[in-house]
Amino acid sequence: MQDFSQKERIPTIGINNFTEGQPQGSSDVLFHELLGERHIDTPHMHDFFMIILFDHASGVHHIDAIDYPVGNKEIHILFPQQMHTWHIHDGSIGYQLMVQRAFFERFAPYFRFSFANYQNHPVIQLSDSAYDLLHYEFNAIKNELKVTDTLAELISARAAVIAAVVSKEAERIFEEYKIYQSNPRLADFNMIIDKFYKTERFVSYYANALHVSPNYLNILCKKHLKLSATQLIQRRVILEAKRLLQNSNLSIKYVALELGFSDHAHFSNFFKTQTGVTPTIFRKKE
Repeated sequence: MQDFSQKERIPTIGINNFTEGQPQGSSDVLFHELLGERHIDTPHMHDFFMIILFDHASGVHHIDAIDYPVGNKEIHILFPQQMHTWHIHDGSIGYQLMVQRAFFERFAPYFRFSFANYQNHPVIQLSDSAYDLLHYEFNAIKNELKVTDTLAELISARAAVIAAVVSKEAERIFEEYKIYQSNPRLADFNMIIDKFYKTERFVSYYANALHVSPNYLNILCKKHLKLSATQLIQRRVILEAKRLLQNSNLSIKYVALELGFSDHAHFSNFFKTQTGVTPTIFRKKE
C-alpha cells in the first residue's frame, strides 16, 4: 500500500498517556472517575479498549460519526481504533476502565457477539439491576488496583463479568443481537466481514468461508436482518469510511486506498450511492 506522510495518519492515543495519578505498576488496566464537565474536541482513536459506566450524566458522545446522547445508567463501549469526541455536562458522574489490548484478550470472549455489533451499538441503556452489578464490579476493580499485590487474574475475572452483563443487556435491547444469538451462521458472517471487509467485497468469498452457497447466505440475511448479504458488507465499509473521514488530516485519497478502493473517484461514487452525499460534503457537515 502507498506510504503516506505523518500528517496522513489518524491520531491514536496510547494508554500510557493516562497513567498519571494511577497506582504504581498499574499499566494493563486503568480506572478513572469522570466527575463534572469534560470536553474532547479533537477526533482521535485509542490503541486500547475503553468502557465507561455513567451513573447520572448528560451531554453528547460522538462515536464513529454518530452523536449519542449521554444519559443516566448507561454503558459506553469503545474498541481500539474507534474514533470519538465528547462533551460531558457539569454534574455528571461516570467511571472509566482503560484496558491494554493484550489484557483485553483475556476476557474478550465474554463479549458474546461480534465486536462490529458493539461498534454499531456502542451505547447501551442499563436496567437498574444491571447497573448495580456493573457498578459493583467497577468499584471492585478500582479497589483491587489500589493494593500493592494486585491480582491480575481477579481483575480479569471481574472484567469477564462486566463483558457478560453488557452482552446480556445488549441482547435484551437490540433485536439485531437476538437474531445473531439465534443464528450462529449469521454471527459468523458478521465476524468474518469485520476481518476482511477492506479486501473482500463479494458475497461468494464469505459464503465459501461459511461453507454455504451465496444464494443461501443472501436468503438468510434478508429473512432475518432485512438486508442482503452485499448490503451488510457495504454497511461495514461505510462505517469505517465515516470514521476515517472525521479526521480532517486524512486526505480522501488516503481513505479510499485504506479501504481497498482503486482510486478516489471509485470511492466517492460508492460513498455517494450509499449515503446520498459525497465524501467531501460529508466531511464539511462533520
